[in-house]
Amino acid sequence: MTNVILCGGSGTRLWPLSRTLMPKQFVKLFEGESLFQKTVKRNQKACDSQLIVSNAEQYFLAIDQLEEMRIGNVHYLLEPVGRNTAPAIALAALALDPEEIMLVTPSDHLIKHEAAYLEAVKKAVQLAQNNYLSTFGITPEYPQTGFGYIQAKPENDECSMLNVECFKEKPDLKLAEQYLEENSTLSIQNLPLKWYWNSGMFCFKAGVFLDELKRYAPKIYEASKDAFENKQPITDNQLRITHESMSAIPEESIDYAVMEKSERVKVIPSDIGWSDLGSFESLANEIDSSKDVIEIDSSDNLILSDKQVAAIDIEGLVIIDTPDALLVSKKGSSQKVKEVVKRLKERDSDLPNIHVTAHRPWGTYTILDESNGYKVKQIMVKPGKRLSLQKHHHRSEHWIVVSGIAQVTRGESIYMVNANESTYIPIGEMHRLENVGKIPLVMIEAQVGEYVGEDDIIRLEDDFKRS
Repeated sequence: MTNVILCGGSGTRLWPLSRTLMPKQFVKLFEGESLFQKTVKRNQKACDSQLIVSNAEQYFLAIDQLEEMRIGNVHYLLEPVGRNTAPAIALAALALDPEEIMLVTPSDHLIKHEAAYLEAVKKAVQLAQNNYLSTFGITPEYPQTGFGYIQAKPENDECSMLNVECFKEKPDLKLAEQYLEENSTLSIQNLPLKWYWNSGMFCFKAGVFLDELKRYAPKIYEASKDAFENKQPITDNQLRITHESMSAIPEESIDYAVMEKSERVKVIPSDIGWSDLGSFESLANEIDSSKDVIEIDSSDNLILSDKQVAAIDIEGLVIIDTPDALLVSKKGSSQKVKEVVKRLKERDSDLPNIHVTAHRPWGTYTILDESNGYKVKQIMVKPGKRLSLQKHHHRSEHWIVVSGIAQVTRGESIYMVNANESTYIPIGEMHRLENVGKIPLVMIEAQVGEYVGEDDIIRLEDDFKRS
């Protein structure tokens, strides 16, 4: 069985903790582990391999975190543009043997009851072996209006695998309360529950899913098939879909495209301690931030900061402090974070996209200081990695090597710069930086010019294969 891990999404509901180029699944919130790492570790106990479906801007984050875990037998399918879950899963299915069972999981969900989860997966595998499409229904704990619901119907006395009556969109509060009242009545009578949260996790054979997709969403199937046939193999374990082919696939969720229409769908009731961590309120339920905060007559707050924080006479607040942004919100109002992100984008701010420290395929850079006409960065390039061949129209660059050895391309010249040495890149000069040593290359870059934005880069040769 292959665990297909969907790594898309920008996680804007958890801004400024989560950014487009460092979404919540890769942020290490749980004792030094990310949700992505927890997903891989959990499903390794049931699956033989992993297939990571990611966009090209984030896949190297997955590589880095898997290298930390020393995980092997991983393959990557890179999407240049997101087209929702149905195309992503279709492309993954096309990359597998038709008889291979796929356990499809998002990368950003928390599951606390692992033993119960693995039991649910066993039931899903049984259904998949019998050519069913199974989904995992989460027992609702409260009238949640932010999730879709699954209406289940028992086929017989067996209540561990239920038929799906229908899928319901996110309800309003009154309807969500009605769903829970119906469940409560059934529970008192020891009958299977009727309503479940839609977890977005699935299990089926690759070939069976593609057959159902072809039947109910033929345009998505054909476009996905064409895109896969035109793929760009980059390495033995890495495939990239072309931008043109991916853009031609209709955008649709797996629920709309297949699950709501297929007659092969079963739901497995799953009491597994599940959360999608889709808000700061849900995050506050899972982590205790008070141990790092001095609280005086304060309670029920979520406070995350690298600084020592003291809280006096406050209650029910969300305070998220990062080096470049501070969010203060009442609990219950953090859904409005999306509006903050929208306004920042209207200002052409980079704050929704990137942290002060940005992770790139070749390493990281950290902005140390910035003002009109200059920017100072610390750059770390991993051994054997290099930046793309590029030039800038509006800035010159001064490089000072702190540790390691830099191989610098400047115009037609290629030369080495050692620790405690520096070099200069004039405006408009073609250049490249490469770490040819065996330790990380650390350097300070001072950009000087009339414009020092991150978009003042003309890439002459994008080193995608090596990054």
